[in-house]
Amino acid sequence: MKNLLLIQPTSFLKGVYPKAIWHFERTDKVIYLTFDDGPIPGLTEWILEELKRFNAKATFFCVGANILKHNTIFEQVKRAGHTVANHTMHHVKGFQMDVADYLLESEECRKLVNNNLFRPPYGQLKPNQYKAMVEQGYKVVFWDVISYDYEKISPKSCVVKVIKNCKPGSVVLFHDNLKAEKNVKYSLPLVLKYYSEKGYRFEAIKP
Repeated sequence: MKNLLLIQPTSFLKGVYPKAIWHFERTDKVIYLTFDDGPIPGLTEWILEELKRFNAKATFFCVGANILKHNTIFEQVKRAGHTVANHTMHHVKGFQMDVADYLLESEECRKLVNNNLFRPPYGQLKPNQYKAMVEQGYKVVFWDVISYDYEKISPKSCVVKVIKNCKPGSVVLFHDNLKAEKNVKYSLPLVLKYYSEKGYRFEAIKP
């Protein structure tokens, strides 16, 4: 199974993770923006300001080690009314870990975010890990639109990839990490503006 970040979701993958969230109801003009890997100084705070400009709420899948290093920013995210969620303690690769160790990584971070929302780093989650996490009460969240902001592509390409694939109820994947900073700073305001003008709302995923 390839690194899920390199591909859009398929019916095959949805069959592997039958209870995972890929998108929400397609009936309402709502988009669910998500940001992986933070919090980090500078970019996370900038994202918060952009979201505020458009009265948008989002979901931040946080790395536990970053929460501990940048707790003031983490608390700022929560105070702004966004959802914080679990992205493991050290941004681990699930394909390289056994079930027990993966659960330990996830549980450490779950204690910090204090809810059951979880997204696997790199999209890597073996079927036996997924099964164990569902049994532990985790709500696994993937995505149906990916910006590819972490790749060496033009910022304009990030905007095109989101707008081309986004539908009502879409879960859109961005990152708040340094690798993605240039693309996020270009594309996020344009995505927020484009869909706001079309009457969409931006909501956080509820735990």
